[in-house]
Amino acid sequence: MSETTELIVGSQPWALTVPAERAMAVRRAPVTAPAGSPQELVRAALEKPFNFEPLRRALTPDDRVAIVIDPRLPHLSEMLAEVLRHVGTAGIAPTVITIVSPPNAPQTWIDELSDEFADVTAETHDPVTEPKLMYVATTNGGRRVYMNRSVAEADFIIVLAGRRYDPHVGYAGAETALFPALSNEETRTAFLGEFTSSAPAGNRETEAAEVAWLLGTPFLIQVIEGADDTVQDVVAGLFDSGAEGIRRQDARWRGAIEEEVDTVIASISGEPGTVTFSDLAKAAATAARAVKKGGRIALLTTAAPDLGPGVELLRKLDSPTGAKKLLAREKPEDWAAASLWVYAAKSASLFLASDYPDSAAEELFATPIRTPSEVQRLVDMGGTVLLIPDAHKAMITVG
Repeated sequence: MSETTELIVGSQPWALTVPAERAMAVRRAPVTAPAGSPQELVRAALEKPFNFEPLRRALTPDDRVAIVIDPRLPHLSEMLAEVLRHVGTAGIAPTVITIVSPPNAPQTWIDELSDEFADVTAETHDPVTEPKLMYVATTNGGRRVYMNRSVAEADFIIVLAGRRYDPHVGYAGAETALFPALSNEETRTAFLGEFTSSAPAGNRETEAAEVAWLLGTPFLIQVIEGADDTVQDVVAGLFDSGAEGIRRQDARWRGAIEEEVDTVIASISGEPGTVTFSDLAKAAATAARAVKKGGRIALLTTAAPDLGPGVELLRKLDSPTGAKKLLAREKPEDWAAASLWVYAAKSASLFLASDYPDSAAEELFATPIRTPSEVQRLVDMGGTVLLIPDAHKAMITVG
């Protein structure tokens, strides 16, 4: 008996049929529908934070507030508006609120924000200019911490960020939206070389957590994304809510399989303009952790995101052999993404459905494919098959 499953690729459903005896089941928590709209989820989280009172009770009308945002969040402007309205109920005027985003982040959220918040200050973090930075303290490991001045000098810090899996810090979001994201260029560059292709272990005794304490325990609003461009859940609170955010992230996106499979079909949903090459690399790495050595990985997207300098280095090679040493020597800004791609390409035969020209896919060590029927032929080649929807958000382990 066979079962037909639809994977959302970009915004289009691709139907694939896998015989039941060859389909690998994923052990994971049941996925439920979101309990409300993104605005409603944020509103509820602010009124009933994890182990804490409503946020307004921690604020006074004289507080200068810094809100750190994650520009990649879906429905950012709507969720941010809910935060601003809640802060306003504590008597805090928009004129004393600064909204800080990381370097080079898109600023489309500004135009989407309601006119009632026109007086807030929007700031893009500058990690290079000294007057924009402030020395905070030295960590137990001896690192001198320089942070965004607006954040470091604020009376109260709020972080609105998405929980994600990340090769640099394991679990991104919450404290990591502050550090190293809003630190100085030297620190940010140092973190580029600290990455792994392994699954995160969930340890929260991190340098980012220590820096959050040094900043005075910010209030965390952690957004767990759902499929496509939806919001699954929101958890808010002080430092101890971080572990709860990780738990909910894992409940939605982490799963396990009994053994490695012969073929992994990994899809990426979302409009092409919202997908980065890092997303492609994370999806490929997710698949690589689940596939047998020498198996097949099909990565399905409708995007063709810009390629960074590290990926351009890969395109000059005939094979992934030697790529790891080349990237380690050159240390490009997209070092982690390029390395994850190499990890996948060395693990299995890579097939790529994308909007890249066929020549570009081939230069990325992949066989270009274009249609659901081509993917179905890979499934029909035999062996066990694993389907991973939104593989750039997922984490699959074996055992």
